[in-house]
Amino acid sequence: MPLQKENILIVDDDVHILELIQRHLKSLNYHTYKAISVKEAVEVLKGKSIDLLITDLNMPGVGGMELIKYTSEHYPQLPKLIVTGYPSLDDAKQAMRSGVVDYLTKPFTKDELKVAVGKSLAGLKKRSAPTKSQPSAVSYGDIIGQSEAIKNVTDIIERVKDNKATVMITGDSGTGKELVARAIHYMGKFASAPFVAVNCGAIPENLLESELFGYVKGAFTGANEDRKGFFQAANKGTIFLDEIGNASMATQLRLLRVLQEKEITRVGSKKTEPIDVRVIAATNFNLKERIEKGSFREDLYYRLTVVEIEVPKLKDRKEDITLLVDKFLQKYGVEYKDRLLTMTPEALNALERYSWPGNIRELENIIQRAVIMCDKQITLHDLPDFLKYTIEFPENNDTLLPLKDIEKQYILKVLAFTENNKSKAAKILQIDRKTLNQKIQ
Repeated sequence: MPLQKENILIVDDDVHILELIQRHLKSLNYHTYKAISVKEAVEVLKGKSIDLLITDLNMPGVGGMELIKYTSEHYPQLPKLIVTGYPSLDDAKQAMRSGVVDYLTKPFTKDELKVAVGKSLAGLKKRSAPTKSQPSAVSYGDIIGQSEAIKNVTDIIERVKDNKATVMITGDSGTGKELVARAIHYMGKFASAPFVAVNCGAIPENLLESELFGYVKGAFTGANEDRKGFFQAANKGTIFLDEIGNASMATQLRLLRVLQEKEITRVGSKKTEPIDVRVIAATNFNLKERIEKGSFREDLYYRLTVVEIEVPKLKDRKEDITLLVDKFLQKYGVEYKDRLLTMTPEALNALERYSWPGNIRELENIIQRAVIMCDKQITLHDLPDFLKYTIEFPENNDTLLPLKDIEKQYILKVLAFTENNKSKAAKILQIDRKTLNQKIQ
């Protein structure tokens, strides 16, 4: 008899109880996941589509009631069933207020479990919760947000996830371009196929071709055997070419042939190999400007940009900051403190006020640091000073400064004006980006 579609997560620190409940549920044709702690349960909830949570209350460290509260806010449509050997009237009342459907006292029979599970799942079927293939108001894969800007992104993903059209993802550094690429792959029908991410900016230019397409023995010094490349590894699936703007003209020509002919040629070989792979590229450069300067092929640009997705800056989706903060608090709270942490309204206001030139990556780093530095709740005291209110004093034009200090102040002013876009800043300063990086260091 085939498994039913419902996925049930069982959480209990007693391994024997876990196995007993799992056996009962499997005999009732349910699919099950197990967790021996709240920390493990949260990871399962993040990675799987769960239809019912069954949890014990009394567990070491973070207890089941904390998990109930967490799921009530992060997964409000998820029905919850409590099983416990230590029944308490206060716990029962608190659990029911948090959306718990039923409450079983250990020991219980298989029939009692069957009735309780059926009752809980009956409540799920009455709700009109979004299915996995529909964009949620809060999360889509690992993409978190409910702003109009992020909904526009997930709407496009919905249209491209089940075909192999090439996609170009643009956006500033730290906006989450790889998350978008992974959502395209893992939310669609090719999710079980390989997903291979390649950072074109991290591979030396003279090695990029051999890494992408593979090579044959003797192709160059050190090529002691035949080796497949990233494209062969991604066959039948998706290859994600991050920082595509850093690819050399020679590599761009090879990529163009792959997209046109659906075949690759290893370095040092004349034999072609057919390839079936979806290409997703990403860049934080303005490729049209690079085309005008002759450093990027126009024909490759149009091959890659069948569909373009522009990932918004964090400052353009500030209504998502609270959701992102909750995600990072859960992630690093469990990792570093083994418990769920909160943040004061004053600290959250400071985060919402900031312009975030480093986007989501900068926000995540700040929350990670704050979790380490705080005790039970993140306050303004745990945040960096630059996030807090500052007083702008007028400049004293009578003060004579060394030339290097004046240069430093002006470079910082230009970086602030360009929102930390080094390419734009270098253009304003009329120096190349390498010189700018040296001065910043």
